[in-house]
Amino acid sequence: MDIITKYFPDLTDTQTRQFKALDRLYRDWNSKINLISRKDIDNLYERHILHSLAIAKNYRFKPGTEILDIGTGGGFPGIPLAIYFPETKFHLIDGTLKKIKTVQDVIEKTGLKNAAAQQMRAEDLKKRKFDFIVTRAVAAMPILRTWSNRLFKEKEKNAVPNGLIALKGGRVSDEIKSLPKGEYTELYPISGFFEEEYFKEKYLVYMQA
Repeated sequence: MDIITKYFPDLTDTQTRQFKALDRLYRDWNSKINLISRKDIDNLYERHILHSLAIAKNYRFKPGTEILDIGTGGGFPGIPLAIYFPETKFHLIDGTLKKIKTVQDVIEKTGLKNAAAQQMRAEDLKKRKFDFIVTRAVAAMPILRTWSNRLFKEKEKNAVPNGLIALKGGRVSDEIKSLPKGEYTELYPISGFFEEEYFKEKYLVYMQA
């Protein structure tokens, strides 16, 4: 938990309580379904929670902003972001039922009122539209573009235009080059936000809707 307050020292008491609760909740669920690797569960706050919060280091969302987390897995980046942005609405989806059950339980037991989780694939979302889509290590950028293009609202309410915000690693520049010509993207090294070794070669990618 110290690594979270190191970079986010102004958390409210409620946010601090919610972040602290994640350790117990994820350890309990991990013992049942092996949601996170055994090695990684001991690095939950650095490799999953803080990593998710890299988005909060670069973006601020106005109250009422609606965000979709595609392929949320165990709830990342959606749950940490929902804790940090209590006035932003988060909808977390994943195709695996046991993962969504975990996420629903974590949402309930942390008392998050601004987040909901649902078992479904992005391709099956029909009517809802969102201001932003967030995702972490789910698919290559061209695939994410295909999934997300029809899911954005036309009207914008934030300083940054509606779009996709992806946490990526590895050769992300190659993925960006393979996008259709004229696609507007921005690339931010997460090592510019956090000094830990783990974040070298980790990136935040924004693609405008």
